[in-house]
Amino acid sequence: MSPTRKINFGTGAVGGDGPPAFIAGLCVIDTLEHSLLVARELRDICNAAGVPFVFKASYDKANRTSRESFRGPGLEAGLDILRRVKDGVGVSILTDVHRFEEIAPAAAVADILQVPAFLCRQTDFVVEVAQAARAVNLKKGQFLAPWDMEHVVAKARSSGNENIILTERGASFGYNNLVADMRSLVILRRLGYPVVFDATHSVQLPGGQGRASGGQREFVLPLARAAAAVGVDGIFCEVHEDPDRALSDGPNSLTLKQFETLVDETKRIAGCLHD
Repeated sequence: MSPTRKINFGTGAVGGDGPPAFIAGLCVIDTLEHSLLVARELRDICNAAGVPFVFKASYDKANRTSRESFRGPGLEAGLDILRRVKDGVGVSILTDVHRFEEIAPAAAVADILQVPAFLCRQTDFVVEVAQAARAVNLKKGQFLAPWDMEHVVAKARSSGNENIILTERGASFGYNNLVADMRSLVILRRLGYPVVFDATHSVQLPGGQGRASGGQREFVLPLARAAAAVGVDGIFCEVHEDPDRALSDGPNSLTLKQFETLVDETKRIAGCLHD
């Protein structure tokens, strides 16, 4: 499989002919102390494996199932925490933006800005995010065919930014279910930009708990292994030291030990493709 464009993000790179990168962290920021703890653990796991790492976390989850769901500390406090994690732990940062007024302040902190799946067709938003970001992660909407991302990429490129990453997070199957189609990874890579497989959101059950989303954590590792065998440039996952107590997306988040296993197994599988 031909290598994709190499995208540098501060402490590492994704794409090209390097090892898979790992974008991992918390669904949503809780406290500074908790974010520092998880970021250090994830950094150490990835450093020991010799793979690039980006810490991801959201300061505000604007697309919750219920208006009562925990959303995070908000823009100002959340970005301050992410800045402290970046400086204190020495990691690159990815965070998602949901509103135009968030783009500039988030771009001043994050190495990668993420366009959420539900917003990937919002033309002006995609262009402005790409224009401000050092690198932009475009999540494929659950409602899009993989070849439709060609147009989303064209919107981002119109800003002049070629530092584009594409992330597959499953397709909406209805009835609180998502399906991860491995063909999508092959199709997305034809666009020439790094492709990341979101292993934890792909097993999410949107609205599956009525007032919150559920998930099937037991399928994260098998799907991540499958994606590595198909050929991806990175794996995206949410991790918590105690997922059952997480304030958001706990049912589809990994434990730290499970993440360590995922890194080891997917790195070894990806290595077979280059042998």
